Amino acid sequence: MSETGATTLKATLHTDLTDAIRERDQVRSATLRMVLTAVSNAEVAGKEHRELSDDEVLAVIVKEAKKRREAADAYVGAGRTELAEKENAELACLEGYLPKQLSDDEIDAIVAEAVNATGASGMKDMGKVMGVVKPKIGEQAEGGRVAAAVKKALAG
Repeated sequence: MSETGATTLKATLHTDLTDAIRERDQVRSATLRMVLTAVSNAEVAGKEHRELSDDEVLAVIVKEAKKRREAADAYVGAGRTELAEKENAELACLEGYLPKQLSDDEIDAIVAEAVNATGASGMKDMGKVMGVVKPKIGEQAEGGRVAAAVKKALAG
């Protein structure tokens, strides 16, 4: 618990891990252990140990979810559906901690607004548009999806 009495995201992960262990939910407990290990690794990275903020913990969860999504896609491509199912089960567990993801239409609308606001006229302006779009979208969409929407808007 933090000094304010509010439960942090990291504390929530620990509580959920304890519950998953009690319930003998192996997928959930393994996934939460993996996330908490990644959080701990991020905390000790750099010159000194520090406590991560909720936003930084969320960024770690987003990164881990992206790894699961990419691994599942790779396993499906290699014909290893049983391994893809395991990755998808872990991803489903992680998605419970992520903010609601934006639909493609919602992303397209934000991108169109940013293109108009910046006066972007081609691929050379992609960085400018991404700079406006990324803070608005935050962790509500993966960077690859956002970049694809920007490319589509600038090409068309």
